[in-house]
Amino acid sequence: MAKILLTGFESYGNTPDNPAESVARKLDGKQFDGSEVIARIVPNNFFECIDFVWSSIVETEPDVVVMMGEYPGRAVITVERIAQNLNDSTRYGLADNNGCSLQGRLTVPDGPAAYYSTLPVRAIVKAMRNSGIPSDISDAAGTFCCNHLMYGILHRIGLNAMPIRAGWIHLPQLPSVAALPDNLGTPSMSVETSATGVEIGLHAILENSRDIEEPIVSRLQI
Repeated sequence: MAKILLTGFESYGNTPDNPAESVARKLDGKQFDGSEVIARIVPNNFFECIDFVWSSIVETEPDVVVMMGEYPGRAVITVERIAQNLNDSTRYGLADNNGCSLQGRLTVPDGPAAYYSTLPVRAIVKAMRNSGIPSDISDAAGTFCCNHLMYGILHRIGLNAMPIRAGWIHLPQLPSVAALPDNLGTPSMSVETSATGVEIGLHAILENSRDIEEPIVSRLQI
């Protein structure tokens, strides 16, 4: 049976409930298409998060790793295409849950500038859209812990020449978080819709060992 390691960040900053954690818990243990979902909740801390997920990879020996986080301000589920070797949380006025805020520090000092996701990003987005879930490809994973973790895990998988496909999915804020006074007007998506979208994305990953060539049109660049 194929194994999918699905990770979701815990709450952080001004987000008391992270949709990534909620979706990970909701999909944990699901079985479909001859696969099993194994979920882990990740500490939202620089470098510690990479070690945590890497330990989970060593423990579970997955075929696929799908990491998730929240991206406030986005109205759709976004599948990240690229992670960059740069951290700058000061631009968001954010620190991780240990109080650490980085500016201009590289995740891997001697590492390449960026890594591409090895998931079939176009196929994932097409499957979500065909099922009525708003989604898009993103070429900007930010410079906080999400991008940091995506880069760190892709780097370690590459260094160890492991046959694991891995990448990132960003989710909109939960309605309860978007309803907070400081967030009024921020787009949101329910746990149920986000979880449905991610599950559809997991099906697409299993069905597509390589990405489709069909263009995925975007109305906005994100």
